Amino acid sequence: MNRTSSWMGAALMIAVVPMIAAAQDAEAPKALALGSPIAAGSVKMKGADGKSRTISQVKGEKGTLVIFTCNACPYAQAWEERIAAIGNAAVGQGIGVIAINANDPKVNAEDGYAEMTKRAKKLELRYPYVVDATSNVARTYGATRTPEAYLFDASGKLVYHGAIDDNAHKPDEVQERWLHDAVDAVISGKDVPLAETKAIGCSIKFRKAA
Repeated sequence: MNRTSSWMGAALMIAVVPMIAAAQDAEAPKALALGSPIAAGSVKMKGADGKSRTISQVKGEKGTLVIFTCNACPYAQAWEERIAAIGNAAVGQGIGVIAINANDPKVNAEDGYAEMTKRAKKLELRYPYVVDATSNVARTYGATRTPEAYLFDASGKLVYHGAIDDNAHKPDEVQERWLHDAVDAVISGKDVPLAETKAIGCSIKFRKAA
């Protein structure tokens, strides 16, 4: 390949890459805006305990926490004990909690129902861990990552959306406990210190839309 062809190839790549990125962004679900009401509240989802529940059924007197997560993602695994601790504590303080797995197990078998039941028992979850069987609940929320948290206040208004904290893999080095602090604020009836952060994790492996 001569030098002119190399330059033309490089120029083509520079032009094409932003177009691909733009197309991917256009396909991504639009995130639920802060201040929005609880979405997809009536959708029944099977829990790891065999019981079906809706988000509306788990609403708490002081607020509701919806977390999109899964079994296979290294980020979800790294954060799962902290998520369980936050969720279990919140349930006892008036916050309804539900964890949702929207991943297609055909992409990764570890995201299947059997592994969900194992994880729920291992983590001693006091709240439901359910299957989003169509991935449409995740689409409605605009969730794209595992884990990704949505916290609603007592009036059902979205007051926090984003990551768990600032260090997935090194819990001893965490400096910003965004979700923990947001939950504490909602329990106390105060404003959330930081309402939105960037969710970091694996991409949700959406099931094909019907």
